[in-house]
Amino acid sequence: MLVNMNDILLPAKEGNYGVGFFNAINVEMARAVIETAEELRAPVMVGTAEILLPTMELELVADYLIPMAKRASVPICVHYDHGLTFDRCMEALRLGFTSVMYDCSTVSYEENVSRVAEMVKICHGMGVTVEAELGHVGDNVGEGKLEHPEDYYTDPDTAEDFAKCTGADALAVAVGNAHGDYTFPPKLDFERIDTISKKTNIPLVLHGGSGLADDDFRRAVKLGISKVNIFTDIDKAGKAGVEAGIAAGEKTMMGLIPYEISAMKKVVAEKIHLFGSEGKV
Repeated sequence: MLVNMNDILLPAKEGNYGVGFFNAINVEMARAVIETAEELRAPVMVGTAEILLPTMELELVADYLIPMAKRASVPICVHYDHGLTFDRCMEALRLGFTSVMYDCSTVSYEENVSRVAEMVKICHGMGVTVEAELGHVGDNVGEGKLEHPEDYYTDPDTAEDFAKCTGADALAVAVGNAHGDYTFPPKLDFERIDTISKKTNIPLVLHGGSGLADDDFRRAVKLGISKVNIFTDIDKAGKAGVEAGIAAGEKTMMGLIPYEISAMKKVVAEKIHLFGSEGKV
């Protein structure tokens, strides 16, 4: 069933478990996520991010994701992640996405508040939820890598003010996490997560979840992380599945697809178990 983010994350926050958000840039990824969620009776969030649109355009993602979510026997939120522009977020709304992240984390605090508050007003009028980001979650490599990530960590007092001023439904925080593959084990600031959660009293989001240690996930969820973003892990699993199919002698895409989906489903199941959302439907 197609729902918005609050329908999934508010029960998760109350029940002290986490929910996975999985980018699904093709039908095989979407099948892996939704089929596994149904098998494990777990709520999930699925969607894409603005940075991924060159691979699969937003309209095409909506074409397969929204009907699949509507047919699902478990709650599925179709979420547009890391929306960097107002126009793209509006496009997601028109296409039927039930949640958007308006990422204004690179502008001034005042501008971030103003833009997110406007987006919240528009989205809430349509029954759509909004995620925002405060601080800034950088990348592990490339142009988005931050030289001193701690300079961009989310401040708990500022987060409290931000939540009140914007009315955002969920808040992505910078607490030592980063997007992509980790080149060395990250050190999450768990005390900061706990403090932000208590001050804002809204679901918190951990971006850059692929590659974190299992104990880090469990502790972060216990302290207030309700949504965990996963992409790199399932992306790599899909590639490994295709390679396994080729090694097994498959010579067509049709023959490779079951290998691809099976490998990704294993990762999705692992995350659902880890976050504690299995059987929560």
